[in-house]
Amino acid sequence: MRRRKTAVLLVLAALLAAGFLLWGNCSLQTTETALVSPALPPAFDGLRIVELADLHGRVFGRGSRRLLAAVRRAEPDLICIDGDLFDEHTDLAMLPPLLRGLCAIAPVYYVTGNHEWRVPGLRGILAQMRACGVTVLQDDWRVLRRGEDALIVAGTDDPCGPAERKTPAELIADIRAEAGEAAFLLLLTHRNDQLPQWSALGVQAVLAGHCHGGVVRLPFVGGLFGTDRRLFPAWDAGLYRQGETALYVSRGLGYTNVHFRLFNRPEVAVIVLRRGDPAINS
Repeated sequence: MRRRKTAVLLVLAALLAAGFLLWGNCSLQTTETALVSPALPPAFDGLRIVELADLHGRVFGRGSRRLLAAVRRAEPDLICIDGDLFDEHTDLAMLPPLLRGLCAIAPVYYVTGNHEWRVPGLRGILAQMRACGVTVLQDDWRVLRRGEDALIVAGTDDPCGPAERKTPAELIADIRAEAGEAAFLLLLTHRNDQLPQWSALGVQAVLAGHCHGGVVRLPFVGGLFGTDRRLFPAWDAGLYRQGETALYVSRGLGYTNVHFRLFNRPEVAVIVLRRGDPAINS
């Protein structure tokens, strides 16, 4: 009798653990974070951005309907995709319904990650993404205007990209030469570990991914694994500041080599730009 009870308890524990892992790996978590800067033009105060990163070709529901529903509920003004949207293992048929669905919600801006550059025919795929309505930023930028105020959305190609790509310093210098030294820059980049560089270049807001939140997140500690295979990486998830620069690192949505997430649900990050003093509003 005791053995039977023990067996039943073990089975129940296994089922609960399996259910928790399934929920933690497949259910979407929407987070909302205020990114506060005194340099933000007044007309863009309250701008809502959905940040998606590191999908790696995962499909949440047929035609990505669960992901699209989560983005739609966030009511974004912009959607920013920070690389590794797909990889060398992706069935690229998932891209058109997802991208058309996103573009129907809000303007979509995209930068490459390291994995896209492993995919044969990438330039053709990027052309198809543009045909779906996506703005692909390859060391490039766009000016958004609200009345007399302007905001720059810029994007860097991943370092795994073309050898002739602009350096970060060259990109920012080109933007400043055209838009002025005081222009507010919202920069999309894949790599999460370059906050000191962007701070030195005077970029006000940076969105990144790449680290997958450390894959396993330990309570009160944070991410366990870094992309460089080191333990307890810096800038693994959430909001960070250095000088006048704020960096938000998404925990991402998908998998790479390890098809597993623990205490680290796939994230739909909502970034709300606010004008003000971050010391007061943090």
